[in-house]
Amino acid sequence: MTTKLEAISTEDLSEATPAPVWKRLRFEAAASAAEEPTLASLLNAAILSHDHLHDALSYYLAQKLSGSEMNALQIREIFEDAYESDESLARAAERDMSAVLDRDPACRSFLQPFLFFKGFQALQTHRVAHWLWNEGRDTLAFFFQSRVAELFNVDIHPAAQIGSGVMFDHATGIVIGETAVVGDDTSILQGVTLGGTGKEFGDRHPKIGNGVLVSVGAKVLGNIRIGDGARIGAGSVVLNEVDDNCTVAGVPAKPVGGPCCGKAENMDQSFIVDEFDPSV
Repeated sequence: MTTKLEAISTEDLSEATPAPVWKRLRFEAAASAAEEPTLASLLNAAILSHDHLHDALSYYLAQKLSGSEMNALQIREIFEDAYESDESLARAAERDMSAVLDRDPACRSFLQPFLFFKGFQALQTHRVAHWLWNEGRDTLAFFFQSRVAELFNVDIHPAAQIGSGVMFDHATGIVIGETAVVGDDTSILQGVTLGGTGKEFGDRHPKIGNGVLVSVGAKVLGNIRIGDGARIGAGSVVLNEVDDNCTVAGVPAKPVGGPCCGKAENMDQSFIVDEFDPSV
């Protein structure tokens, strides 16, 4: 059975594990270029020709996002400006890549999120759009929001605040509203909406804690808090606050499984309906 990072050869696996993300990504790119020569040009242009992760991200995301409205060179300059102005953007990208490798059983190397996972790419573009928003460059921030929605089917308002170590798994159909906050080490799967109720103005979107799992198709609506370590079942509609380490599921969502003892880090989305507490 193929395992994660199988491409890393013998002597490197023990050394590569504690190595910085960028060093490990470069090693994987070089190994893949040798194994698959048809991708050598892509791997060289996207990764191996750069000195730092933020340089590679600036180049590769610019290639993805470019179009008739703005060319790759213009976009790359904007991204480079953002990364140079705020070093936390590159650190967040490193943590996001590590989160994908750690939590997604289909991910075998850092190459996959960097080159192929639209959730990772959408999130890194949002981070730059959020930086632009904070710089007062609203129109340009909205431009990148629009491009991400068009290319990746991920719609995140540039004002939304997202922590690091975040994984968007598959990512198709994710919608995150303007005043939403997402904590560190959270996992959000495809079809998730962090939205308002459609009536109020101002602070109207969910506040997601650290280490939360928001499962496939879940809708979390309104200015409510989802506690640290909580789990939200697939297809649930959450209208009320969720305590730390609690598991909720259903329409509307209710606590599942008795005491609040869910473990979001195990990515388990299977909750037994019979475990609903009918008194809740």
